[in-house]
Amino acid sequence: MNTPTFEALDLSPELLKALAKKGYNRPTSIQQQTIPAALEGRDVLGSAPTGTGKTAAFLLPAIQHLLDHPRRKPGSPRILVLTPTRELAMQVAEQAEELAQFTNLKIATITGGVAYQNHGEVFNTNQDLVVATPGRLLQYIKEENFDCRSVEVLIFDEADRMLQMGFGQDAETIAAETRWRKYTWLFSATLEGELLVDFAQRILTNPLEIDAEPSRRERKKIQQWYYHADSLEHKTKLLARIISNFEVERGIVFVRRREAVRELSETLRKRGIRSTYLEGEMAQTQRNQSITRLKEGVVNVLVATDVAARGIDIDDVDFVINFDLPYSADTYLHRIGRTARAGKKGSAISLVEAHDYKLLGKIQRYTEEVLKPRLIDGLEPRTKAPKDGEIVSVTKKEKARIKKKKEDKKEAAKKKVKVRHKDTKNIGKRRKPTTEQKSES
Repeated sequence: MNTPTFEALDLSPELLKALAKKGYNRPTSIQQQTIPAALEGRDVLGSAPTGTGKTAAFLLPAIQHLLDHPRRKPGSPRILVLTPTRELAMQVAEQAEELAQFTNLKIATITGGVAYQNHGEVFNTNQDLVVATPGRLLQYIKEENFDCRSVEVLIFDEADRMLQMGFGQDAETIAAETRWRKYTWLFSATLEGELLVDFAQRILTNPLEIDAEPSRRERKKIQQWYYHADSLEHKTKLLARIISNFEVERGIVFVRRREAVRELSETLRKRGIRSTYLEGEMAQTQRNQSITRLKEGVVNVLVATDVAARGIDIDDVDFVINFDLPYSADTYLHRIGRTARAGKKGSAISLVEAHDYKLLGKIQRYTEEVLKPRLIDGLEPRTKAPKDGEIVSVTKKEKARIKKKKEDKKEAAKKKVKVRHKDTKNIGKRRKPTTEQKSES
């Protein structure tokens, strides 16, 4: 089956021109499924790993909605995007600016870490689309500086992380304040977890569920392999040699522990590799500096933990290196999704010690792909991989089991009758149009 083009998704010439300028030729899986449903006026509950075009999946129909229904006079924002972090808010706004560059639409951000008076333009001038973090936005709503009545589409990006960070109550209050909205679109890394399911049931109305795992074709653009390491010292030598041998131009190195981030970055610098780091405790200006240095090519490598790097969108990352394997196979997919973005190719390399082989086996079974080992001349390991069968190829039997499990899950989702809370709760629900209320009575 041929992948449809963006033209086939009924997008306006202004958007198609912006997509062409960005080099986006064909929509990704999440975009193919989300855009038509969103333009039809459905609420959407979408799941997609990072790097699969999720941001454009909700920005394109949002901007198209504004173009299809132009406002008659200037006013308050009509599209509101909520993100858990200020970095993500800035990145979403930046992408919105790029996609809307051939329109007259106004885009703004409201985040913490910015002086109050700097948000004056959002309150005093015409705005069409605002990207905000929940805490700061709620402060302005309470002070009656932000008018929620004009919001037509409310979008939650990385809702799972928003809830994990304790923004659930703020998000629900904002949903209640924007109850006049027409549509709600919620995106999350996963659609599992009682917290997320409960939250989605309260704020969405009969949503279309979209679970867009990257297709095998999309994943094949990422070349994956691993190196067996004897020890931490051996692993560090392998990392430095990999960066040099492959002439890494823009790479992200993932570690598990926050304490190791600065130390590893410093070690690489001593070996002549231009490196910086990202950790959760850094001041906002320092975080921005580190990301900018990698984007602009001042450094070639960014060392980070999953928590620090979550939501950071950097184009043209050619290598993702797992200095430490993640405990979750899902996290592995998120990590490697930071390379090979927008149809480009990339590489994902893992450094594996003896105690990591159980994790490697889990990752292989989850992704249904076999990662092959490689050697580096002069740095061959002295130890061997464990022979306890923990690392195995994905057998046909295992593949069939995984496939059946996915099919059963889809079938169950179709049959499942959702028990909604709207009869007992009305937190953040949209008001029904007056005509609809009359017809019911």
